[in-house]
Amino acid sequence: MKKYFLIATLFACPFVQHADAQGYYLYKNGAKQTIHSSQLDSLVFFKTEDAVVPSPDDPAPDDPNNPTAPKAASPTTAKKNQEWYSRLDFDDDAELQNAKRGLIEATPDLHITNAAGEVWSMAEFKFVHDGGEAPSTVNPSLWRNTQCNVQTGLFQVCEGIYQVRGYDMANMTFIKTKKGGWLIFDVLMCKEVADAAIDLFKKHVDANPRIVAVLISHSHADHYGGVGAIVNAQNIADASKPLAEQVASGKIAVITPQGFMKHVIAENAYCSAAMSRRAAYQYGANLPKGVTGRMAMGIGMGQSTNSPLTLMPPTYEVCEDETVDIDGLTVTFQLTPGTEAPAEMNAYFHDYRALWMAENCTGTLHNLYTLRGAAVRDAEGWCNYILQAEQKFGEQTDVVFQSHNWPHWGTQTIKEYMENTASVYKFIHDQTLHFTNLGLTSVEIADTIQLPERLDRVWYTRQYYGTLSHNIKAVYQRYMGWYDANPVNLNLLTPVETAKKVVEYMGDPDRILAMARADYAKGEYQWVAQVTKELVYADPANMAARRLCADALEQLGYQCESGTWRNAYLTGAQELRAGTPGTAIYGNGVGLANMLAAGSIDMMFEYAAIATDARQFEDKDVTVNFIIGDEKCCVVRRAGVILNYMGETRPNADATAKGTKANLVSYLNGDFNGLSITGRADAVTSLFEGIKKPVLNFNIIEP
Repeated sequence: MKKYFLIATLFACPFVQHADAQGYYLYKNGAKQTIHSSQLDSLVFFKTEDAVVPSPDDPAPDDPNNPTAPKAASPTTAKKNQEWYSRLDFDDDAELQNAKRGLIEATPDLHITNAAGEVWSMAEFKFVHDGGEAPSTVNPSLWRNTQCNVQTGLFQVCEGIYQVRGYDMANMTFIKTKKGGWLIFDVLMCKEVADAAIDLFKKHVDANPRIVAVLISHSHADHYGGVGAIVNAQNIADASKPLAEQVASGKIAVITPQGFMKHVIAENAYCSAAMSRRAAYQYGANLPKGVTGRMAMGIGMGQSTNSPLTLMPPTYEVCEDETVDIDGLTVTFQLTPGTEAPAEMNAYFHDYRALWMAENCTGTLHNLYTLRGAAVRDAEGWCNYILQAEQKFGEQTDVVFQSHNWPHWGTQTIKEYMENTASVYKFIHDQTLHFTNLGLTSVEIADTIQLPERLDRVWYTRQYYGTLSHNIKAVYQRYMGWYDANPVNLNLLTPVETAKKVVEYMGDPDRILAMARADYAKGEYQWVAQVTKELVYADPANMAARRLCADALEQLGYQCESGTWRNAYLTGAQELRAGTPGTAIYGNGVGLANMLAAGSIDMMFEYAAIATDARQFEDKDVTVNFIIGDEKCCVVRRAGVILNYMGETRPNADATAKGTKANLVSYLNGDFNGLSITGRADAVTSLFEGIKKPVLNFNIIEP
């Protein structure tokens, strides 16, 4: 007997209809209801012979008893996910074996809290260790990546190099020097997780490690935010001294690539609220851990929360490719700006024949554009830096390791790993431009090209973190910008205005919903999400539209190979059902103050300019001299715009303010005390009184 999905005009909501020996029946909100033959003429049937409809045991599309709960995978989704087992070679478990190799102690019950609540937990992912086929709500390829990423604990990379993995999204790496000290490469995202990782290292390797230097590979928070667990104002080395003297002093050097502080502040202070809110979607920060919630995302299981970032300015910046001696250990740095981060570096450890690839090779396709928002990355440059590293170090390398995921061993395996990774970025770069020159838009190109099968079937280039689709759009944007040359798109209506006109043109919202439900039954989840999104933007109180849009997003999420896309879809579904959370899981004033305090004073004034609505001050021009420690700066506001003139003061200024960076941070936070002012005090405060606190939890999936 064929099954049909139908819209009942007498009930105006979706049902599942079946037939048995007793006749026709349907399910409304999970309850069986009989259809009499006299009613059949009033039903509109949509045949779905090629689609699979839900069984009577599946949750109803709109469950009044628990409307915010996740729902089961539809049979369409379950079927699509099952097809992945024939698409990829699941007998090849080399990546899983690499993820387990070198284990010293596994810590699957890891759970870290502080006074604010849970900071990090892997305990809730213990069910993944059971193995087996993926649940119907998880793409099997992503399930395999999750099985790799839940390997948590202390691992030996090679003699003298150890990693703590699974204590945050990134790794903490310990490298022994020739004189018995230790380098720590990357320090996780907050103090609590860094402390826990160090404790595990102390338990098994060195109970009282002499830490010589902290090396930070690049300017993203999950690599520097835990530095406060290791470095403080008392033990940090003197940045005015050469690196050798810093190390010899017994204090801790902080080594970063050139431009590190500039890009840390730009990314994590200037647009911190917007990026943090979007990061909650990318990382699934508010999703439950489980088969209908968060899985891995290619480079880890998520990010630590409920703890502010810490930041220390570098005592030594690597400004060119160079070889240095650190406590007897020979290290060659390779700068890779504009790749995974604007400021980033690889490192080769000669004594161990070990190559650190930062986040340039990570065992997954990475982002040329990251969904949380960031500057678009250089795909061609990324490829070339990987190839340069292979040229310089490939034949002398026995192990390649990085700031996420697990190492790879063996010279030939490493060369192939680097070449395949580089090839993916080069393919995306070249073919995007190829089709751009044939007149296709970014959306059309993303719908046109696929990776070559030889690269597509490699587990460590799969689309768990970045995707081919949004990376193609990133390359297009880098070269061509946002505009597709169609003048219709020059000055679009706002999303709300557009939605209202779309609904007006398409007719009655109930009619649109009826058609969308029929398409949902056919498995056309993307279209259903698009059209119901217009209903939501036209009327956010339309609960039927919200729930159907959520259902469609949820099925899209269940089908995703990309962990970040899954998180975005499922978070959108969650917020359509339950609303935008009242409390932001990211975003902390203390963390922002820490960053600004570590930055330069011109960065502080730039933050003040960004946080101020210039329109309110366009008629209030002022000129103020600032003397902060040994630095001088003249700040001018004209037509509402704040301009910084570093290194100078002006005799005709309205006021002069003297003090410390801490005083300046206080002013940024609205505490107008601490600065010594001559002249008009109101001129000084006027530069700061317009600073607005950012909106930490603005709406995304609804207007």
